[in-house]
Amino acid sequence: MKRIGFLSFGHWGPGEGSRTRTARDALLQGIELAVAAEELGVDGAYFRVHHFARQQASPFPLLAAVAARTSRIEMGTGVIDMRYENPLYMAEEAAATDLISGGRLQLGISRGSPEPARDGAAAFGHVPADGETDADMARRHTALFRRAISGAGMAEAEPRYAGGGSGLLPVQPHSAGLGERIWWGAGSRATAVWTAEQGMNLMSSTLLTEDTGVPFDQLQAEQISMFRQAWADAGHQHEPRVSVSRSVLPIVDDEDRRYFGLSALREKRDQVGVIDGLVARFGRSYVGAPDAIAEELAADAAVQAADTLLLTVPNQLGVDFNAKLLGTVVRHIAPVIGWAPKSAS
Repeated sequence: MKRIGFLSFGHWGPGEGSRTRTARDALLQGIELAVAAEELGVDGAYFRVHHFARQQASPFPLLAAVAARTSRIEMGTGVIDMRYENPLYMAEEAAATDLISGGRLQLGISRGSPEPARDGAAAFGHVPADGETDADMARRHTALFRRAISGAGMAEAEPRYAGGGSGLLPVQPHSAGLGERIWWGAGSRATAVWTAEQGMNLMSSTLLTEDTGVPFDQLQAEQISMFRQAWADAGHQHEPRVSVSRSVLPIVDDEDRRYFGLSALREKRDQVGVIDGLVARFGRSYVGAPDAIAEELAADAAVQAADTLLLTVPNQLGVDFNAKLLGTVVRHIAPVIGWAPKSAS
């Protein structure tokens, strides 16, 4: 395991016990947790993107603020729903954020997951073309976005304002190398193969939208293996990256026990359900004593196959709690799976 990061879903609300009651709380705490994570030696600060919900939605202001407050840690998304995005404006925002960070942006994108709004992307002005599905539209947006961040010309020059010049103008600014730091959130083995063929890194979460009857970690490890083989077959020149997400909740004191003691008793196995009309397998949570979690993660086939582990954090419990959680992982769990912290530079 080369890198460990946290993944925040950015929830806020006035519920009992919440330390993240407003959108401002969620944003400012996200920045502070990234700073604390960097001090601990954690490698990445990632944020989920959801629309029409009490969660973080427009990630680039947050990511730019994290970039300005830190010097080493990666910052990214897990994931941006490309159905909702204006590809050229997103290319400008992504490049600007990457330049502020000094090339530390790791941008996870996908065709999207279920959202609270019916036809939410249409409210943003994005409707599939004739014969397109929502997934097709997301991939079309992705292709245009990736062309834009590559520096390709996107709009005809106006000779009156270009010194008589002509041709296609690229969006500005441009951040070299960003194109190799785009990840696709793949929910199946077939999508992982497509991701490799496109030359994007693989981001795999705690669920897969298929079920073959084998344990979740084995199915996900198979997905990763198929991705790596397809990458090699495609002949891409740079090395790909692969991340997996896990819910890791170590119990070290009474506070942890109060929040997660019952989960430690019941969340010991995968779950199978239906999402978007497809049978899906959901990975288990890792809850309990740090040494027991360390042994379980060391035996997790997908964790061992990936190079990056993203820890989903209970962000509404606040910065101090989540910094404590990450510190426990850094000191007592991560070394067992082959990871060592990096010092801030």
